[in-house]
Amino acid sequence: MKKIFALILASVMVFALAACTRPEENLTLGGTLKKQFVEITDGGETDPYTIAETLMTNPAIEFMPMVTEIDPGIFLQGFTLDEVTGFEKGAMFGPMIGSIPFIGYIFSLSEDADIDGFINTLTENADLRWNICVSADEMHTEKSGTTVFFLMSPLSLEQEVPEENQEDVMDMPIDELPGDEPAAMPAE
Repeated sequence: MKKIFALILASVMVFALAACTRPEENLTLGGTLKKQFVEITDGGETDPYTIAETLMTNPAIEFMPMVTEIDPGIFLQGFTLDEVTGFEKGAMFGPMIGSIPFIGYIFSLSEDADIDGFINTLTENADLRWNICVSADEMHTEKSGTTVFFLMSPLSLEQEVPEENQEDVMDMPIDELPGDEPAAMPAE
C-alpha cells in the first residue's frame, strides 16, 4: 500500500512540475502585439490612438515609440497604394528611428464597412521592403468588431552580436570600437 501511495504521489509531483515548467507560446514580436490587441479590444477599447499607445508600452518594444493619428485618403508608409481609404479613424505606430523594419496601424471602420475586404486590400498592397535599408520579416492582421490591427515587423527586436564582438564594448575608447575602419584621407 505504501508503494502504491508513493507511486501515485510521485506521479502527481511529476505532472505538477510539468505544468509549472510548460513553455509559454513562442510568439514573434508581431504575434505578441497581435495577442495584446485582442486583449485590449476584448476589454472594450475601440479608439485607434489609445490602442496604439497601449501596444507601444509592451515590454517587447525596445525602441523609442511614436504614435500618430492618421486620416483616410492619405499615403501611408508600407503600402504600394497612393492612398488608403475605407476607414473612419486611424493611428500609426512605430519607432522614431526609421532603420527598424516595423510599422503598425490601427483602423476604425464603420459598422457597414466590408472589414474583410479592407484587410485584403491592406495585405495585397503591403510591401515588406517599404523601408529602403531593411525588410520586415512578417505581416499580421486581426480584426475585433470594426477595429483592424495591421503590422509589419521583424520577428524580434533582439539583435545577435557576433561572437567576435561579444566583448564588453561599453568601456572601450571610441577609436577602438569594433566595426568598419574609418576611410583613409586622400593624399595631397
